[in-house]
Amino acid sequence: MGRGTAGESPAATEYESGALMSDELLPFDEVVERFDPVLGLEVHVELSTASKMWCGCPTDFGGEPNSHVCPVCLGLPGSLPVLNRKAVESAIRIGLSLNCEIAKWCRFARKNYFYPDMPKDYQVSQYDEPLCFDGGIAVEVGGVTYQVPIERVHMEEDAGKLTHVGGVGRISGADYSLLDYNRAGVPLMEVVTKTIHGTGAAAPEVASGYLAFLRDMVRALGVSEARMERGNLRCDVNVSLSPKGSDVLGIRSETKNVNSLKAVTDAVRYEMQRQGAILTAGGRVKQETRHWNEGGYTTPGRSKETAEDYRYFPEPDLVPVAPDPAWVEELRTTRPEHPAVRRARLAAEWGFTPREFGDILASEGALDLIAETVDAGCSPASARKWWLTELARRANETGVTLPELPITPREVAEVQALVETGSLNDSLARQVIAGVLAGEGSPAAVVQLHGLAVTSDAGALQAAIAAAIADNPEIAAKVRSGKPAAAGALIGAVMRTLHGQADAAKVRELVLAQLSES
Repeated sequence: MGRGTAGESPAATEYESGALMSDELLPFDEVVERFDPVLGLEVHVELSTASKMWCGCPTDFGGEPNSHVCPVCLGLPGSLPVLNRKAVESAIRIGLSLNCEIAKWCRFARKNYFYPDMPKDYQVSQYDEPLCFDGGIAVEVGGVTYQVPIERVHMEEDAGKLTHVGGVGRISGADYSLLDYNRAGVPLMEVVTKTIHGTGAAAPEVASGYLAFLRDMVRALGVSEARMERGNLRCDVNVSLSPKGSDVLGIRSETKNVNSLKAVTDAVRYEMQRQGAILTAGGRVKQETRHWNEGGYTTPGRSKETAEDYRYFPEPDLVPVAPDPAWVEELRTTRPEHPAVRRARLAAEWGFTPREFGDILASEGALDLIAETVDAGCSPASARKWWLTELARRANETGVTLPELPITPREVAEVQALVETGSLNDSLARQVIAGVLAGEGSPAAVVQLHGLAVTSDAGALQAAIAAAIADNPEIAAKVRSGKPAAAGALIGAVMRTLHGQADAAKVRELVLAQLSES
């Protein structure tokens, strides 16, 4: 097999068996000339409820292995599940935001399969009676709007976590495997699209644009943190190719658990090129699951099961769910502002250029933090400055996201207020921010603790200016001769004498005034 075409996705690399994995790839432009891509996206949303789907165990991330478990989530004999009302509410909110119908009556089912990370050896899910169904949203890519029809939003439970020790982190070649059931029973919503047609060359970007929409939507609803790197949001990407202009669907592949927007884009593109090469050569695409590899390619998983293989049957330990219509309407009328509408409104209100606003959207969590800082009384420009410069730098240094920094939008607004009243300059403000991040208290407390306020002692300021002029007679002479730019050295000397605790603009004004008088 060949390596594909230069400039395209990588086509050959080592993978878990140690063998050389090589896929022939058809150039992307040729794919879209010969075929129509058809997408199907299945997105798992891990809900941010305080307790699990069927029991009171906490859902906190990062606990000691098997410390957040009980007889229910361990599937012990005799234990009975009780449905989490908050999870149902979250699912309805998601369905409404995707313009879905909400079922008047639905029930759970057992999905039977060999699940080594599920102690019951089946998953409680929904099959032919989902809570939400028949919705749809629009995704804009490059100024063109694409329709994404929604098949269903259904509730289910998450599995535990398998860690394969030895080898390359997969079960193949591992020495042994460890099981952590902390995640078992965490509420999941699965959002399943119908087949998405008509995307053409934009198919990769439509897929990632849809996922970005879902991520922003569930965050706005407050139902999930949607941290893709933590697995809060995971996408199974189905791709098939139909002959150009044909209504006949091709055989699909399903790339499992893709967990970043870029990876979704790349996975769709790669599968289009891989399948295009197979079909062009007269071959037949195998219906299978695929693994996404961060090197930019997919590898075979297993032959794809059908619904019959899972032997669904109604869950006997849970009563059907029949949401009160009045409750559904209450949830409908209390939905937050649509993320796209909110972004457009804030961009107009703040007056940023598209590039400036784009920088905000590109930084994880920055939009909400800046909006809350503005609501706390800070100007949009100042809020953007602090979050995208000093705080972004500190987040990068410590390996966390902006929302994880131990400083609140209100505290950032307080720092900027001290700058605007002249109590701090930017240099001192950065020291105050460092103190807040270090847990030393509020901005005012940090200022008092370290004596960081700009000096208000006029005598000390004048004395420092006089000393700087006396110590630098040549520079003072240049300023007197009509070269005010030379005053920078004198200003720097004054700031050093006062340990940075002065208003540089005020110092400049006083230096020039004193030299003009002498």
